[in-house]
Amino acid sequence: MLGRLTHFLFKEVPIYPLVTFRIIFGFLMFISTLRFIYLGWIPEHFIDTHFQFKYYGFEWVRLLSPFWMYTLHAIMLFSALGVMLGFLYRISSILMFLTFTYTELIDLTYYLNHYYFISLVSLLLIFIPAHKNVSLDVKIWPKLASTTTAFWHIGLIKFQIFVVYFFAGIAKINQDWLFKALPMKIWLPAHDTVPILGNIFSHEWAPYAFSWLGMFYDTFIVFFLLFKRTRPFSYIAVVLFHAVVGILFQIGVFPVVMIGVTLIFFSSDWHERKFRSFGDRLIANNSNSMKSALSISKSLIMGVLALYVSFQMLLPLRYLAYPGNLFWTEEGYRFSWRVMLMEKAGTATFYVKDKRTGREGIVDNSEFLNAHQEKQMAFQPDMILQYAHFLGKHYEKEGVFDPEVRVKSWVTLNARPSQLLINPEVDLMKVEDSWKTKDWILPLVETE
Repeated sequence: MLGRLTHFLFKEVPIYPLVTFRIIFGFLMFISTLRFIYLGWIPEHFIDTHFQFKYYGFEWVRLLSPFWMYTLHAIMLFSALGVMLGFLYRISSILMFLTFTYTELIDLTYYLNHYYFISLVSLLLIFIPAHKNVSLDVKIWPKLASTTTAFWHIGLIKFQIFVVYFFAGIAKINQDWLFKALPMKIWLPAHDTVPILGNIFSHEWAPYAFSWLGMFYDTFIVFFLLFKRTRPFSYIAVVLFHAVVGILFQIGVFPVVMIGVTLIFFSSDWHERKFRSFGDRLIANNSNSMKSALSISKSLIMGVLALYVSFQMLLPLRYLAYPGNLFWTEEGYRFSWRVMLMEKAGTATFYVKDKRTGREGIVDNSEFLNAHQEKQMAFQPDMILQYAHFLGKHYEKEGVFDPEVRVKSWVTLNARPSQLLINPEVDLMKVEDSWKTKDWILPLVETE
């Protein structure tokens, strides 16, 4: 059994789908970074900021000086270009992963599922030799050229795309999404002026149709992409789905990224024909043995693959270890591919009390946070806790004795009446974040 699995994973297959993926992914990373710089988001995200929310376990990630933040984005830009062109590919892929992941770890309020996806793919490309054809590296070092690659190199990327879609699909199998059409009932009417589709959004059945279609699309699209007979129609669905999502929700380049990367599911012959249409000289036909290039044992590779696959399958399910409504508590919510599943908003008022004098004051959050940070913090418990600790330390330096920090956070979830999210009697300075259940979060009360 193990021998068959080894043969399956390491059998040589044409490299062309992997090359297409490398070129498209590198190009989209280049455009995305260029767009980020052009729109002036470097100062907004990394310079004009007083406080950054940290990912649990990554509190050590610190913001660099303005000069180095601009330098880092320049490195990211050229490393993405290097990946696209296959130039100094290993160095480029390492730099792309490190620079992009670092920028995402600086501030938790900017977390997005597709940023996580990009970090994971950038990491995988470090170990996958996607530069062995149609690349500058092959032009410079012809001995690198190969027309084949190991099956797992392509299969692992397909698996990662499957994880994104499948878990996004099964996450939509919940009462709010399917039977209440929430938050689609909130979102769609706001887009009734969109050409062609706007007229559809005004119908009562539209939110339900979009909710159910979204669930079926995410859950099953990869299965249809895997089969030759259904692949062309499935890819049309990919294009249409992400085009509509991109028009309605303005979520940056993610729709274009998914349209581009799912081309890896097309056959090797299809990819090779596309490359040859630009001229046979583009492809390096001389192929060195892939087996002679393997310097790491197959057993070690299989062990690492098993760990990675297990991690990707289990991490999205960790929410099952926590009680309560996941959308309310958000314990186990991130890194689980729950894409655009809820409409949640809140206001958080913080109270700081001097334990010696008993004097208490209300905090002006805008003094420390920008509008985006304040909006995200107000309904996410771990961010509320982080900010409370920041306030306690800040006011202690200002002369407040042993400060007590409490919060009244009123939150609405999917059009429900606002409720208190955090126990307002709890001194958050006495609470430490951990993987344990946050018993200071008040339970969601259903009014129906």
